[in-house]
Amino acid sequence: MKLEADWLTRPATQALCAALEGAGFHALFVGGCVRDGIIGRSVSDIDIATDARPERVMEITQAAGMKPVPTGIDHGTVTVVAGGFPHEVTTFRRDVETDGRRAVVAFSERVEEDAERRDFTINALYADARGQVLDPLGQGLPDLTARRVRFIGDPRDRIKEDYLRILRFFRFHAHYADPAGGLDAEGLAACAGMAEGLDGLSRERVGAEMAKLLSAPDPAPAVAAMTQAGILVRVLPGADATALPVLVHLEGQHGLSPDPVRRLALIGGENATDALRLSKSQASGIANRRARIGDVAGAGALGYHLGDQAGLDVVLLRAALFGTGVTQAELDAVAHGAAQTLPIRAADLQAKGLSGPALGEALRAAEARWIASGFTLTKPDLLA
Repeated sequence: MKLEADWLTRPATQALCAALEGAGFHALFVGGCVRDGIIGRSVSDIDIATDARPERVMEITQAAGMKPVPTGIDHGTVTVVAGGFPHEVTTFRRDVETDGRRAVVAFSERVEEDAERRDFTINALYADARGQVLDPLGQGLPDLTARRVRFIGDPRDRIKEDYLRILRFFRFHAHYADPAGGLDAEGLAACAGMAEGLDGLSRERVGAEMAKLLSAPDPAPAVAAMTQAGILVRVLPGADATALPVLVHLEGQHGLSPDPVRRLALIGGENATDALRLSKSQASGIANRRARIGDVAGAGALGYHLGDQAGLDVVLLRAALFGTGVTQAELDAVAHGAAQTLPIRAADLQAKGLSGPALGEALRAAEARWIASGFTLTKPDLLA
């Protein structure tokens, strides 16, 4: 099979491969860029595997006028900037020792050993500079064609190498598998049986993986499987994803892009901020949305108080949780409210002799009347 992709023919990328091959080494594209290139998805990260040791990679590429940066040289990775594009060049590796969070690796000269240490069969695909696809294990291409996500070899062995692979299993299913096919039974059983290993992972890694999962077009089947396997509650205590399929349906109905913050606000949890080490903006976004789900503010008021995006999210969350639909008129009302500015200011009321607590109370009352009018009351109306 031959890979056809725009990034493959980029002159700087071809020059990098030529430099390594000219020195007598392999230069094989690997992982996501090959997988996504085959199925026609956009590619942003270029990973190259080689039998050249990292020190040689630096020597060769520097001599070719490129900029090598030893970003992970102890693990065999050099970031080579060529033509302004970063390329992650990593020496073939094999695992020597693992503890479920990180691995001790040894360099290898065989692509088969490099493939065996990867997580899923669809991630163990390689391609040379001419685009010829290599499947060292003989399983990646058939599984990618069938849209199957399977661990390489024994799932338990792969999970022991890094327990984050439990979450990656569900994430890759959400992004790449055929929903009608269900999850690989052997992989699912291994994930469920080894879920306690997730407790030893950093919350940052768990949070980043959950965000990637919830960015899938439809993560509901994968999240449902996580729930049944006891994994969702392990990483996010108190979470409830029952209404997630409804939210996904509403998003698709109105042509809205997936949003992990919106979906996390729906799923909830006892303390998502700590459990997933969310950023301040993510945490405040989730808290603001959840706080508004149960209040009586209309769509226009939500847009005015929260802004277009957050207001729209609350309308969707209410509909998903309470089983109501969302009309285009509601979405338009959110956008209209978000564009409004209260026509009076505190100075206008001060000119009428108000001050102190009375000023604040009068301003709030005027704002409430203005919102209730559908933002139609004018400045003279409010001051009168």
